[in-house]
Amino acid sequence: MLGRLRILFYWMPIVLLWACCDGPVSEVDLKSIPYDPQVYTPDVPANFPPLEVPADNQLTVQGVELGRRLFYDTILSADSTMSCSSCHLQENNFTDNLAVSEGIDQIPGKRSSMTLLNVAYSNTGLFWDGGVKTLEEQALLPVEDPIELHDSWPNVEAKLRRHADYPRLFRQAFGIEQESDITKLLAAKALAQFERIMISSGNSKYDRVINGTDVFTDLELDGHDIFFDVSEDVERHAECGHCHNAPLFTTNEFFNNGIDKVATLNDFIDPGKGLLTNRPFDNGTFKVPTLRNIEHSAPYMHDGRFATLDEVIDHYITGGNHADNLAPVLRPLILNDYDRSALIAFIRTLEDPNFLNNPLLSDPF
Repeated sequence: MLGRLRILFYWMPIVLLWACCDGPVSEVDLKSIPYDPQVYTPDVPANFPPLEVPADNQLTVQGVELGRRLFYDTILSADSTMSCSSCHLQENNFTDNLAVSEGIDQIPGKRSSMTLLNVAYSNTGLFWDGGVKTLEEQALLPVEDPIELHDSWPNVEAKLRRHADYPRLFRQAFGIEQESDITKLLAAKALAQFERIMISSGNSKYDRVINGTDVFTDLELDGHDIFFDVSEDVERHAECGHCHNAPLFTTNEFFNNGIDKVATLNDFIDPGKGLLTNRPFDNGTFKVPTLRNIEHSAPYMHDGRFATLDEVIDHYITGGNHADNLAPVLRPLILNDYDRSALIAFIRTLEDPNFLNNPLLSDPF
């Protein structure tokens, strides 16, 4: 009898513990943390278009800072080894300088990582194929992509809810009242806010010239005229400005720029935008990237096939491979060595070291 009592006495605390933990775990009340979001006003260059911000995700200091933390935090990946910044490094113009990126399982993707510079102005869709319309929608995808961060949002939400800092940061940014209010949609909103402030500083040499505080060298000026087809001599037209127009140096349009040789429009290895639209005429068309800070975004094209700007110019001098949907502005170019040097000299005036070193965009950890 005494032995049975001792056994009962031994197991009772464990049974009681199980009973206590069987119900829902009580949450910390976050309402005691002040919720007073401050409006964030991004510094947009004077020669840029107005920045459009969705009404349901206005920029705040707290939201941007939360997004910055999430962007650099490996908590978003299944094994805590990668973050958004792993493929979008600030010093590389928020690319990774790889032809194609690899995720946490070392599986290569099929396209090069696009720069996030001025991504807030991508009003025709995001990614090389324009398949996602908003930054909020885009921010949801890498977490669950099996080639990228390869996690699940329910698991990431659980990690964020039990984190030492994120409940407070979500409270300050979005006014949540308890940890369970942390959702993937709020995380995506914060990430989108941070990506929206990735805007050129307006202090590249090109911008200073436009603003009247600097002047081009003769070589840069000749490059400018070749780039924008200013000269009356058609032989000195490079046709660049049609697709890379100022001030963003992209029109955000989609073109087949002739890098692939195909027999028909159905023969592209990567159909690009056509994969989404199912229109053969869209096959092999990809989004025009910005040329701002372009030397930091190598390699070039959607598959990173060209390592240098010289290789890119070599391609365009040929006029590209013919296809029924080849961009109409493409034609064989007649550029001599001086013209090439001038063209590259002008493109280099788009370099923006202030953006590459902006502490507001850097790793907070």
